[in-house]
Amino acid sequence: MSTQHTATGRFNVTSWTESPVCDLDGDTTEINGVAYPTRGFSRADVTYAYAGDLEGSSTVSYLIVYRPGGGPTTGFERFEGTLDGHDGSFVMQHVGEQDEQGVRMHLEVVEGMGTGALTSLRGHADVEIAGHHDDGYPLTLHYEL
Repeated sequence: MSTQHTATGRFNVTSWTESPVCDLDGDTTEINGVAYPTRGFSRADVTYAYAGDLEGSSTVSYLIVYRPGGGPTTGFERFEGTLDGHDGSFVMQHVGEQDEQGVRMHLEVVEGMGTGALTSLRGHADVEIAGHHDDGYPLTLHYEL
């Protein structure tokens, strides 16, 4: 029988590279040197640094839909480090949406993709981000080992 645990921490974006995959109309908006399609989607390759009960780093590949009013976002993240003192790595699937107000994501640990002491990890988290924060973004992971 497994016991439910809760890990809290913060993550910071350490790199973000995004490029359009599909631009339906040829109409873009440039922000910080990146051309975002008005209607289409892009791929973002991102690295995060984690501190707190989750200590380590991760890489994520997102697919982000852009359309008026916002759109869905999905991706996979591989975390490497420690979770409550347990060393290893695991993968989370991100499913959510983004719009002018922010980002809302549900993260689900992908079973069978853990290593080390995190091999049998199962869990989930919900993330809501509104605007940029220099001190990072909170994450609460509910999990079983």
